[in-house]
Amino acid sequence: MSATEEAVGSVLASERVADALRQAILDGQIKPGEWIRQEEIAERFGASRLPVRDALRILAAEGLTEHEPNRGARVPLLSSHEVSVIYQIRERLEPLALIESLMNLTDAHLAQLDELQGRIEANVSIDEFLSLDREFHLLTYAGCQLGQINSVVTRLWNSTQYYRRVYMTTGQAGRMWIVNSEHRLLLDAIARRDPIDCERYLTGHIRRTRVELEKLPSLVVGEF
Repeated sequence: MSATEEAVGSVLASERVADALRQAILDGQIKPGEWIRQEEIAERFGASRLPVRDALRILAAEGLTEHEPNRGARVPLLSSHEVSVIYQIRERLEPLALIESLMNLTDAHLAQLDELQGRIEANVSIDEFLSLDREFHLLTYAGCQLGQINSVVTRLWNSTQYYRRVYMTTGQAGRMWIVNSEHRLLLDAIARRDPIDCERYLTGHIRRTRVELEKLPSLVVGEF
C-alpha cells in the first residue's frame, strides 16, 4: 500500500469513528462526563489509535468532546449555570441566523420543513423527536451564508443535546403541544418572510426551554 493510500485510509477510518461516536453522544448512549477510552474505541472499530485521536479532535471542534491533559477525552459535563448561559447565547444568535437565512429559503425548503413538522406531530418517540427537531431547526438556518454563524449554532446545539433530552423526558406529554404550536407559528412566519415575527417566535421558543430547564432541581447526569 502506498503512502497516499495509507493516508486516505486513515482519514476514512477517522471519519467512520467520528460518525459513530457523534451519533452515540447525540443519542445519549455516551453521557456528559463519561470518558472515551482510545484503546477501547480502537479495539471496537479495529483501528489504530491514530484515527481514533483524529476522530476525537473532530468531535472536540464540534463541541461534543473535550480533552483533559493526562486523562484523555470525555463528553463535556455542564453545570446548570453553563446550560442556562448557552441557551441565552442561542436566544441571541439563532434569531440572527434565521434572519440571515430567511430570504434564501426556497419553496423546497418550506415543503421539507412542513414535512418534518408533520412527522414530529405524529406522536414520535423522544429519540425520534430529538432527531427531527434538530433537523427542523438547522434546516431553517440553511439559507444563512455566513459559515461562522452556522458553525457556532451547530456547536451550541451539540452542547445542549443531552439537556434537550432531559427537558423532553421530564414532561413530554404536556410539552409536545406547546412545541408543535410554536413550530407552526415559526413556519408561518418563515413562509411570510417576516423577520420580526421569526425573531419573536424563535426567541420565545428557545427561552421557554431555558426557563423550564432552570426550574429542574438538578441537571446531574444519571438522574433522568
